[in-house]
Amino acid sequence: MAQTRPIDPDEIRTLFSSAMSEMYRNEVPQYGTLIDLVRDVNEETLEADPQLHARLSAAGELERLDVERHGAIRLGTPAELHAIGRMFAVMGMYPVGYYDLSVAGIPVHSTAFRPIKHASLERNPFRVFCSLLRMDLIDDPDLATKAKEILSKRRIVTDEAMNLINRAESEGGLSPEDAASFVRESMETFRWHREATVDADTYNRLHDAHRLIADVVSFRGPHINHLTPRTLDIDAVQRGMPERGINPKAVIEGPPRRTADILLRQTSFKALEEEILFAEQEGKGKPGTHTARFGEIEQRGVALTQKGRDLYDRLLRQTRDAARVGPQGEGAGEYVDELERQFSAFPDSYDKLLREELAFFRYRANPSNKPLQPAECIEELMTSGALVADPQTYEDFLPVSAAGIFQSNLGSDKQSNADASGNRNAFEAALGCKVLNEMELYASTQEESLQHALAVLGQSHLSR
Repeated sequence: MAQTRPIDPDEIRTLFSSAMSEMYRNEVPQYGTLIDLVRDVNEETLEADPQLHARLSAAGELERLDVERHGAIRLGTPAELHAIGRMFAVMGMYPVGYYDLSVAGIPVHSTAFRPIKHASLERNPFRVFCSLLRMDLIDDPDLATKAKEILSKRRIVTDEAMNLINRAESEGGLSPEDAASFVRESMETFRWHREATVDADTYNRLHDAHRLIADVVSFRGPHINHLTPRTLDIDAVQRGMPERGINPKAVIEGPPRRTADILLRQTSFKALEEEILFAEQEGKGKPGTHTARFGEIEQRGVALTQKGRDLYDRLLRQTRDAARVGPQGEGAGEYVDELERQFSAFPDSYDKLLREELAFFRYRANPSNKPLQPAECIEELMTSGALVADPQTYEDFLPVSAAGIFQSNLGSDKQSNADASGNRNAFEAALGCKVLNEMELYASTQEESLQHALAVLGQSHLSR
């Protein structure tokens, strides 16, 4: 009897992200409202801008738009991070980038698990921003010891899911039947459970140290705390949220509105207050509330080179030095004005971003314009239309923006410019591998696409 061939990890990732979206829609009804709003805005944006529609279609971006999501979870121990890394690898998702959120006084560091090949990103770019609690940033040593003790008693991956992970690793993948079981079992890791694993007094101690610590330590697993759709016009979504009964945060994180979108812009609605039951000694659950899960929307632009990123970071730092947003959104208007003023120094056309090597692109051949003789330079091919450069979508995250979303989730729009104290070595030791460098991935895609396009055009003599 012939053995069933393993299905592609891309397919497992699509099954997983669909199941996650359905589960989260049932758990957080406002997520469904958000999805409907984003879909409406995207349709209106594409209809109003045929040029944008044509560019996204030619670059293969339209197909992924409706299915695109990113999620976020928070883990408590190195063992949990290691297990989650193995789970995501079954779906073709790998750790890219190291993010230190102590820049906002938040005691976690993070990575993003995502696909890394262009073809896989085209099929489904599902990504999960995964944070690990840093016990070394808990000021109270007794509380840190207590948190470690609580977390040592939980297992966030079911036995069956772990068996299937082991099978995927030993057999090079999963059969369709096993993949369905894997997705079903994996959902248990990310599902919301209203029953806390701690009593009210312990929860309050953890909460008083930091609300995020309470969220990580007090429950049986790392419930998904948001699932984010991608929009083509985040300003329209920001305006539309109140009309649908959703209260957005005061400012959109990231760069200002531009003609040539760069990096990542994000907004969210404030976290929901949800009823929970504390685990009291007498065995009866004591009613309480917990605030953690929220809604987020993102607009993705082109990935920046190191030169472009240095300019971006400098302009954002100057903006935040000159204008601050308070806990209740005070000063939001002044901040937005200052952001636009500072970023007027950042070139705002894809042609300029390409010429000045500020952003990464993906090249493709247009055989209908194939030259009849060898070209003298790449610029000649681009001028003739034989060679096209599409902006590479930024697939990753921004520490300052992520911190801003975290702060909003924790009940404040106040911005922080605290000194960072990252510990990448400890994070990678917990993960069991190095995190990949996103700049190297973008550069590799750019170079490989250029070489392929030149070969198609019969212009490989221009390889550089």
